Amino acid sequence: MAIRAVAVIGAGTMGAGIAQVCAQAGWDTRLFDSFPESLERGMCSIEEFWNKGIELGKTSSEQKNGWMTSLVAVSNISDAVDGVDLVVEAVPEKMGLKQEIFRELEVIAPPHAILATNTSGLKISMIAQSTGCPERVIGMHFFNPVPVMPLLEIVKHDEASPETIEVARDVAEAMGKTSILVRDIPGFATSRLGVVLGNEAIRMLSEGVASASDIDTAMRLGYRHPMGPLELSDLVGLDVRMDILNSLAEAFDDESYRPHPLLEELVKSGFLGKKTGRGIYDWSSGEKREVQD
Repeated sequence: MAIRAVAVIGAGTMGAGIAQVCAQAGWDTRLFDSFPESLERGMCSIEEFWNKGIELGKTSSEQKNGWMTSLVAVSNISDAVDGVDLVVEAVPEKMGLKQEIFRELEVIAPPHAILATNTSGLKISMIAQSTGCPERVIGMHFFNPVPVMPLLEIVKHDEASPETIEVARDVAEAMGKTSILVRDIPGFATSRLGVVLGNEAIRMLSEGVASASDIDTAMRLGYRHPMGPLELSDLVGLDVRMDILNSLAEAFDDESYRPHPLLEELVKSGFLGKKTGRGIYDWSSGEKREVQD
């Protein structure tokens, strides 16, 4: 199936990034959010990214103008999904919320449209089974920042049709992403590995093994990770990381997955990472700094 039009549900950091790469792929792209301020913020972040690319000489004004014509902000979900071939949901990691949205999408989206969720750890089958069309539901786990990160983790559940999986693969290729196909196991491949590494890094920080920046440098230079586990945790969101760890602990009945008390303390204090200006690092100045207590 050829993709011509895409709707992205949720205009947060991930949703805006997904809408951006869809527009850059040349698809008619509608970005929806039920909160007008979030929708405006998402559109502004996309334009800022494109403007930065022009400043750095990576893209041209002509390219930006072309992409802008492909992208539109929509305040009504029915209008957003009208006539689309693909819907990508990118709302917060709450199973009930995602199931509610997918039940609505089953009714209002075209019957041929692929329904994808950007969850980083929730069971795709539980989302799919909340609909009467599980064969059209697929997991498409993007990485932050979406326009930069080359990986797309495609998560298949038992009822996903081969055609749905094939379309998801084609979408990844059209976006310039490298896709991997994984089973619908809690945490998939990337989140399961990533949160465990991040949790252990937080344990080391709590124990005074080294500073946050030195722990991150160890993984960047010693293991060639593009970003240290603590900085990455701040960018993903410490609340998101904590939720995934708790979900893994419950899914596998294994307390070793539980978030370290320092992570729980930071989340309880509202220090969720870059999005709040403070997490493991201090981001309040716009730059990453060690926290000075």
